[in-house]
Amino acid sequence: MSCNREQPPLQPRELAAAGARAGSSGSGHECVRLARVRSSGPKVAVVGHVEWVQFARVPHVPRAGEVVHASDPFEEPAGGGAVAAVQLARLAGGASLVTVLGDDEYGRRSATRLAELGVDVRASVVQAPSRRAVTLVDEAGERTITTFGPRLEPQGGEAPERWSALEAIDALYFTAGDEAELRIARARSRVLVASPRARSALGHGVSLDALVLSGDDEIELRAAAPALAEAELVVWTEGARGGRYGLRSGETGRWEAVAPPGARADSYGCGDSFAAGLTYGLGAGLELAQALALAARCGAVCLTGHGPYERQLRGSEL
Repeated sequence: MSCNREQPPLQPRELAAAGARAGSSGSGHECVRLARVRSSGPKVAVVGHVEWVQFARVPHVPRAGEVVHASDPFEEPAGGGAVAAVQLARLAGGASLVTVLGDDEYGRRSATRLAELGVDVRASVVQAPSRRAVTLVDEAGERTITTFGPRLEPQGGEAPERWSALEAIDALYFTAGDEAELRIARARSRVLVASPRARSALGHGVSLDALVLSGDDEIELRAAAPALAEAELVVWTEGARGGRYGLRSGETGRWEAVAPPGARADSYGCGDSFAAGLTYGLGAGLELAQALALAARCGAVCLTGHGPYERQLRGSEL
């Protein structure tokens, strides 16, 4: 398949008649039973960034001038691309991550750890420091993130070997990269889901099957504006309130949040796990209501683990 030709977006039957099924209020149903998916799972991938994150728990985020003692520190490769790739790998039995890593210890450790987590890392290595971050999780399980350095993002036309043998992808989640990389992703994937964190890659006429963002995040709401007309489906998450969606046809709806299967521990990675679950569901051919229910379940399960990977939904649990 040529990388210079855009593949038209998927037009699944379920999107055309999803409204009533995906979230009519007052139905009395707490959840949607998921349809059985193919035993082999869809072929899935992510294009995005990786950052090396140090996590720690604090009683509260320190105020200006305050010293707060942290506990339970640990480190993981994370960021939107990494978290979504691991969640997809756990649902599908494997996933590829097209990314860029720094030529340093953090980049090498990221590649090794993500491979341990079931991700096929397809990275260009550049002479730049890996992005790092510190994430503090308070007693309510809310995370506060401080990043160090710019994101290392895939650039189309550079290192084409990253895409070697990545053809006929059932579903791909795009969260970082440039316009050229997005066009390659469109040409090679049947279902293309994007995050507004893709920033300048959006708004250039590349068709999206879905755009997923936080309805409570002003930065993501502004970043999504140029791509709203390019998406067949737009999904706005609203945390414990569930969320809403809109189809290009003008049809709209809501879904209910899923109760976490345990105590709330850490909100880091919940949004990316949701996006990965939606990507998997659409790629597996689930109806929209079922794909949203699966996505909500992914986010809820992630909320019960420390860090993004301790608890993520697996294909064996569907």
